[in-house]
Amino acid sequence: MNPFKKLAGQTAIYGIPTIVGRLLNYLLVPLYTYNFTTDAFGVFTEMYAYVSFLLIVLTYGMETALFNFSRLEENKEKVYSTILISVIVSSVLFFLLAWIFSDNIASFIRNPDHPEYIKWFALILATDAIAAIAFAKLREQQKAKRFALIRSLNIMCNIGFNVLFIVLCPRVYNNPASPFYDFVSSFYDPSTGVGYAFVANLIASAFALLMLLPEIIRIRFQFDKALWKKMMRYALPLLVAGLAGMTNETFDRAILKHLLPENIANSELGIYGACYKVSIIMTIFIQTFRYAAEPFFFSQAGKGNEKQLYADVMKYFVIICSIIFLGTMANISWIQHFVGEDFRAGIKTVPILLLANLLLGIFLNLSIWYKLTNQTKFGAWFMMLGAAITLIGNFAFIPQYSYMASAWTTLVCYAVMVVVSYMAGNKHYPVNYNLTAILGYLTLSVLLYLIGVFFIDKNGSTSLILNNLIFIAFIVLIFMLEKRSFKKILSATDNETK
Repeated sequence: MNPFKKLAGQTAIYGIPTIVGRLLNYLLVPLYTYNFTTDAFGVFTEMYAYVSFLLIVLTYGMETALFNFSRLEENKEKVYSTILISVIVSSVLFFLLAWIFSDNIASFIRNPDHPEYIKWFALILATDAIAAIAFAKLREQQKAKRFALIRSLNIMCNIGFNVLFIVLCPRVYNNPASPFYDFVSSFYDPSTGVGYAFVANLIASAFALLMLLPEIIRIRFQFDKALWKKMMRYALPLLVAGLAGMTNETFDRAILKHLLPENIANSELGIYGACYKVSIIMTIFIQTFRYAAEPFFFSQAGKGNEKQLYADVMKYFVIICSIIFLGTMANISWIQHFVGEDFRAGIKTVPILLLANLLLGIFLNLSIWYKLTNQTKFGAWFMMLGAAITLIGNFAFIPQYSYMASAWTTLVCYAVMVVVSYMAGNKHYPVNYNLTAILGYLTLSVLLYLIGVFFIDKNGSTSLILNNLIFIAFIVLIFMLEKRSFKKILSATDNETK
């Protein structure tokens, strides 16, 4: 089988459950925002911001180390066993410490009434960290279908238990005449509230680990201390880069409530977290693109015309993202109903976050230069620069401007990363990007959005129609300007595109 087709096929298999999972989790947002208060959703947002950081800490680069050392070492089983034992021990230790100090941790994050949340999340994190290594083993063995099956069942389990605990159980509990009342009332406690979203996650994580048991127990457990030290030296820089990258993505939601007055902190965080989910429309496309683009970029390296190909891909990427941005904002009057009414005060963050995610996508496109030239240290530096901007911007401006400061800081962070990466890439691996088209389409989409904001009367259906006419005109203009390019791509043979 053609190795590139095989890679593309496996990338699709790996990507589908992730993308579908994000879509389904995206669809959980109305479930949460129409059933929980802004305060409760603030707790939800904060806890999952911590999870993003802690999961990176608990896997500490060992997934990538597994791929690298399985390639370098003759005994692959010893590599996997050493990594698995290391992560199991560290995860169990983390869980025990979090369980013992759950009351203190709950008080520290200003949620002292629910130390059980800390215990549940400690178990979720420990379970997910161990599962991450087993999932990595499946990928290393190219067992893509089994990987996708387990991930898909995990997602369906999470969705199912969310619906059970948040929709079905309350209805039965509030109806004593129901034939299921006695059964539901034996375990359901309405005071748990948003905690049931965490319980659903815990059950789904445990279910995934159970399905991964064959990958965990069907090995000869052996721990090579010397090999472990080599892997740690390799993995720890990845941990630093991962934490810096996650700081850019989620730190604002982790710190927001701690920089605001206690009486509004959870509510403001809940509003921002819900509206961030609305902007994830852009993120879903970027994630989908990333799964396909990364192996494609590497497969084209050294073929002679790869730089022109990278430039073309960047232009079309920006075109699609500009369409997503303008299309979303043209229809924001009805898209905003995706979240509950109390959460819509934060809708003004959506265009800022959409543009921020668009810039993140451009940065991911640009990142090919340091990956191809084996200068990944630049990636870590760019991420740390972004993390510094994120920290400074949030600490300096959240107390005065609340979540608007977080949104603008995210935009500035990714804008600086794009500029710095482009300048460095132009020096070490110059690609002739069509800046006129890229900046032109991006700027035009923003200007058309601003015309809709400042010059079109926001009067229900009239505003919606006019904004969508502008959106359609934008698409028609793109087609007219890029018609020749589109025809060239569609008429190209396999040999021409290779």
